[in-house]
Amino acid sequence: MKDYSEYDGLGLAELVHKRAVTPGELVEAAIERVEHHNPTLNAVVYKGFDDARKWASGPLPDGPFKGVPFLIKDLGMPVAGWPRSHGSKFARGVIDAEDGGLTRRYRQAGVIPIGKSNTPEYGITGTTESAALGPCRNPWNPAHISGGSSGGAASAVAAGIVPLAHASDGLGSIRIPAACCGLVGLKVTRDRNPNMPDGFDYALGNVVDHVVSRTVRDSAAMLDATGYPEPGSPYPAPPKERPYVEEITRSPGKLRIAWSSETPSGRPIDPEIQAALERTAALLKGLGHEVFERGLGIDYRALYASRGPAAAGNFAAGMDRLIALVGREPEEDELEPLTWATLKAGRRQTGADAMRSLQETRMLNRQTLAFFEDVDVYLTPVLGTPVPEIGFIDPVNLEPKEVNRRQGRTFPYTPPFNYSGQPSLSLPLEMDAAGLPIGMMFSGRYADEATLFRLAAQLEKEAPWKDRRPRVWG
Repeated sequence: MKDYSEYDGLGLAELVHKRAVTPGELVEAAIERVEHHNPTLNAVVYKGFDDARKWASGPLPDGPFKGVPFLIKDLGMPVAGWPRSHGSKFARGVIDAEDGGLTRRYRQAGVIPIGKSNTPEYGITGTTESAALGPCRNPWNPAHISGGSSGGAASAVAAGIVPLAHASDGLGSIRIPAACCGLVGLKVTRDRNPNMPDGFDYALGNVVDHVVSRTVRDSAAMLDATGYPEPGSPYPAPPKERPYVEEITRSPGKLRIAWSSETPSGRPIDPEIQAALERTAALLKGLGHEVFERGLGIDYRALYASRGPAAAGNFAAGMDRLIALVGREPEEDELEPLTWATLKAGRRQTGADAMRSLQETRMLNRQTLAFFEDVDVYLTPVLGTPVPEIGFIDPVNLEPKEVNRRQGRTFPYTPPFNYSGQPSLSLPLEMDAAGLPIGMMFSGRYADEATLFRLAAQLEKEAPWKDRRPRVWG
């Protein structure tokens, strides 16, 4: 199927529905592209091709993505019989006995998993470069990062290997790779997609799962398919008014949109990113929205400091569960320096430390949420710099403090909306002079994905990106 990569997920599913192509033919097209591009990109780290062929030949649920090839991130999302390394040497021998809850929902949507996508060790960094799995490269320029921690998913989708792929976001891990690779990447509202992989809320509500995609409609349709409450969930997201695939057909109306390049450090962002931000604000104004410059104005230093003890303790607790599964403690050379330091820090936390951390973060989140009392959407870039080269943020060889310093400068905007639980969306509206994407981030009120989808569909029409093609493609 030579034009396979030209279709989005819903487009491929329509071909299956019309019997113009079979799921097996789509799987073979995806496999061919993995084999052709993966030596350059290192986006797919487990090839489940035999299973995919078997699933394609059997009965499939009649979901919106029936027969569409799909990738699962090699972090936190179990697939029965497949390994789950978490991007780490320590967890390489772990094989999952059954599908996770969200994996089952993806299957019900009709997709066919063909493999696992690359991720940094335990998803800690905003770049996908690990000692265990190696660096994942950007299809626009393989010398540059694909972002993280869903870097393998974004690289594969941008290259046309699959039209959409599972991704997760704890501090920006959907939006950052979407921005790096020129994709649509929505961090959904907390618990919009229930936290069901194993029943433990490892990240205390920070991490959410969804997809990266090339079109807005694929993101909307997949969230319609997976984003409903888990039975017995104590914290279900507020219900939506109508399907998101209907929202994208509706006008967003005149929105109040604040924009800013304000950073936690107070340092200015790269001039090229600043210029792209200002062009986006002008575009929105030209579309009839009320657009004005206003920063969040929150106490970033206090917010990030407040989360530290709980995040470290949470990581240590998650590692303890993995250690029980592996059957032994990790050796120091089995973990990267940043991971090792985080584990040691987590084990030093007391119960009082963790609870005080959660309480302080909850109070500080009120600053973020209050900003949206008279603002519909908040616009910033996703990155504060152009997409870095491989090795600039190197979790394997750099000291942990230097890794975090470089991450803070490169990815200054995403974390507050994980802490507050609000939806936040990256759109590929701009390109830099070097031919790399620039993602713009639109954050909305709690549980208001609908407004973001309506605005995204408007921007996709007014400033289309679907015909841009990276160097590594199709």
